[in-house]
This record gives sequence, structure tokens and C-alpha cells, in this order.
Amino acid sequence: MAKTWLSIRVELVCGRGGSLWPRPGRIFAAARRHTFADLATSINDAFARWDRSHLHEFTLANGRKIGCTLWIEDCDYELEDDSATTLGCLQAGEQFVFEFDFGDGWDHLCTVDEKRIDPLESLGIVPDKPLPYWGWGQIPDQYGRRWDEDDGESDPPPDPGLVDLPPLRRWWGPQAGRW
Repeated sequence: MAKTWLSIRVELVCGRGGSLWPRPGRIFAAARRHTFADLATSINDAFARWDRSHLHEFTLANGRKIGCTLWIEDCDYELEDDSATTLGCLQAGEQFVFEFDFGDGWDHLCTVDEKRIDPLESLGIVPDKPLPYWGWGQIPDQYGRRWDEDDGESDPPPDPGLVDLPPLRRWWGPQAGRW
């Protein structure tokens, strides 16, 4: 297959009122025929977003805005439909922003690589949607939760080590640390 796909670096810059450093990131393989809606879904998958009931938007360097037009009547600027706009409009080296959840403002810097890629070489498959093929960093929880019952005020529960786990591994369960 020819090197016709885009390679897009996506770094999580900030969210929930704070910036992140080092910035976690992912690199995506994407066909020019994929839509910005496809890319938004793939970014949200790769950054572990489980509550998708929030709006999102891409802002290109020239000010062009592309996003979910379901709530277009609440928008006071021109917004292109992300499900109808393909990534084919992006140029090598172009940088743009993806924002997820306007309240918490998860901002991502997206950079189109100068070189195109062959998805078979980079991923081993030809995916039907944009797909990450490299990544780094710790992904913060969408709501800042540190454990299942986190109320945002309590101290974390004590670390049980591995003794609370079922003995499905010889180092798990009540015998943990005795092997």
C-alpha cells in the first residue's frame, strides 16, 4: 500500500483547570477520507473518555471551527459539521486544537506529520477509523477520580498490596508475599 495516510500527533495540554506536564500523547494513523467526527471518537477512545455526553470542537490555525452541530443553535459562530468534513483538508505540518468538554476544557494540540504513512507498515492493518499506533504518558481520569468511590474529599483507602485479589496468580491473594 502507498504512503497516503496522515500521521497525527495528539498531545493532551490541559483539562479541568490545569495544564499537564509531561503531556501524555498518542500518534494516530488516519486516512484523508476519515471525518473529524471519526478523529474525535478515536481521540476520546485513546484518552479513556467514558462519559461522551459532552460537546467537542476542532479549531484550525486559520480560525476555522469544526464540531458537533447537534447543538448548533447554542453556537454564536460558524461551525462546520464534523461528521461531513474530512481530514483531507489538513496539510503536512498543520497544527490545530481539539477541545473535549467545554466545561472542563480538555485541550489537545494536534500536529499533522510532514510525512505520510502506510497503515500496513505502521499498524499491520488498514483500520476503518483513525487508530493510535504510538503513545506515552499517564491519562488523567475525566473527572479527576483516583479510585472507584472517590468523592473528591476523602483520603484514598489503604493499599492492600495483593492480598485482596483472588488467588488466580500464585503471588495474589492471602498467600501474597509468601512465595
